[in-house]
Amino acid sequence: MINSTDSIRAYFAESARLLGRLDSMAADVRRAADTWIDALSSGGKVMFCGNGGSAADSQHLAAELMGRFLSDRAPLPALALTVDTSALTAIANDYGFEHVFARQVRGIGRKGDVLVGLSTSGNSANVVKAFEAARQMGITGVAFTGASGGALGALADVLVAVPHEQTSHIQEAHIAIGHVMCGIAEAALCPPGR
Repeated sequence: MINSTDSIRAYFAESARLLGRLDSMAADVRRAADTWIDALSSGGKVMFCGNGGSAADSQHLAAELMGRFLSDRAPLPALALTVDTSALTAIANDYGFEHVFARQVRGIGRKGDVLVGLSTSGNSANVVKAFEAARQMGITGVAFTGASGGALGALADVLVAVPHEQTSHIQEAHIAIGHVMCGIAEAALCPPGR
């Protein structure tokens, strides 16, 4: 429980400790960023999905690509599958909540795209089903998870598994990693002066 100055300090110390350990994931992060670069440089797009805080993180990262991250440049095609409430509620009502992302992937995804699924457990049923659909369609799957990787670990082409078990800290790391990947993609695809 975070209820005192000491517990606040302890929380921040744990966040800093985890972020300090992410350097061991540099190769996985680079591999994941390269999937974005390959897709975007070939006319594809990056799709994001997740639930709760991971839905918000999906929207955040899609916005960084579509808008701008560190430099003023052309938009990079990206979208979060979490934002269309009419589609989400219609699909959930007609097919079940576990299909809300997979049905969108089937409708707008194309071979050569990338699907990024954020799930701290790696077991969110709707994200897992989206990855199953992506695999059938030749869409590259990049999973952002916690330490275990969960069911997404077996389905992902690239697994970015944060070495932690607590949801809030995993989500903090997901945004840090996503920001690094946005910077890599932006530098590769939109270098200054181009």
